[in-house]
Amino acid sequence: MRIDAFNKVSQLYNTSKVKSTAKATGSSFSDMLEISQTGKDYQVARQIVSRTPDIRQDRVNEIKQRMEAGTYNINTEEVADKLIESYFDEKA
Repeated sequence: MRIDAFNKVSQLYNTSKVKSTAKATGSSFSDMLEISQTGKDYQVARQIVSRTPDIRQDRVNEIKQRMEAGTYNINTEEVADKLIESYFDEKA
């Protein structure tokens, strides 16, 4: 590797000289942010969903009572159909 060649190239491009920069003065530009109505609606909906519990306790209690009373019956064919439907919907 030839170091003298590097020195000549750096001299050619004046890489060793540092140029000073001047600060911009008297700028009249200011940043501004506007949120669309859709964005605002999305934010409100997201807050409502975050406050809603993941488990509907009233529904869980109702099913537990029906199971204890022996009146909670499920159709296994409907469950199988829903599973297959769900499987193929995710694949597509």
